[in-house]
Amino acid sequence: MSTLDSGMNQLESKVGGLTVGGKVHSLSAWFVVALRLMMGYAFAYSGFTKITGEFGAGGYLANVAATNGNPLAGMFAWMGSTPWFVEFANVAVPWGELFIGLGLLVGAIVRLAAFFGALMMAMFYFGNWDIAHGFINGDFAYMLVFLAVGAFAAGRILGLDQYIEQYEVGGQALVERYPVLEYVLG
Repeated sequence: MSTLDSGMNQLESKVGGLTVGGKVHSLSAWFVVALRLMMGYAFAYSGFTKITGEFGAGGYLANVAATNGNPLAGMFAWMGSTPWFVEFANVAVPWGELFIGLGLLVGAIVRLAAFFGALMMAMFYFGNWDIAHGFINGDFAYMLVFLAVGAFAAGRILGLDQYIEQYEVGGQALVERYPVLEYVLG
């Protein structure tokens, strides 16, 4: 083994009939943590300012998708004109952002937080639909960052998930006793 290989980690994934793989330098872990903390701060801050300030989702939902040929314009119009959904969004968006952000900041339940963060960014992507400069915009990029944070199990790197997974229940590590938690933690 050469000294060049000593800092490398092997990745491999099989989806369908396709296998992809490669080597990732061990310093990549720091970048994964940086992405987790960046998105955690951004979402925690956004949620906190919505909770402590004046936030209402109704106007956004009712008006945002009416222009620009948004493929989900009808769905957004329905959401904005349905009182119970507007009230739901008025609570779910700020508190969801806060809890997603806090989960990422402390590295707890990261995969679940990243999933819901990516879901929110997908909704923002369609809500803010503008393909004047192509299909890729900031909302789409942030969605991919959330997916990467979840895929790389960023909560196990300087986060609480590494401890939560090893917490013993009945003499067994939590994820050994409940293997489905591997999809939520990380």
